Amino acid sequence: MTSRGTVRFWRCEDGWGVIDCAQTPGGCWVHFSEVGIEGFRKLIPGQEVTFEWWSSSCPVEGFAFVATQVQPVENCR
Repeated sequence: MTSRGTVRFWRCEDGWGVIDCAQTPGGCWVHFSEVGIEGFRKLIPGQEVTFEWWSSSCPVEGFAFVATQVQPVENCR
């Protein structure tokens, strides 16, 4: 499912963070490898993004949802 959300936090040293949106209560975990930007892949807290997500049968870092294909909104066309 495709959603639009806001980055809650990003841990550069670990390469992951959390995106909030109405469809993923409690937050959606995201790994840097899923961030579709050039160069160093990171997100910024407060940044709007679009992303695909799925519900995990086993929580990842305590989160029930996992994001894929993450794009900062300013990069979406």
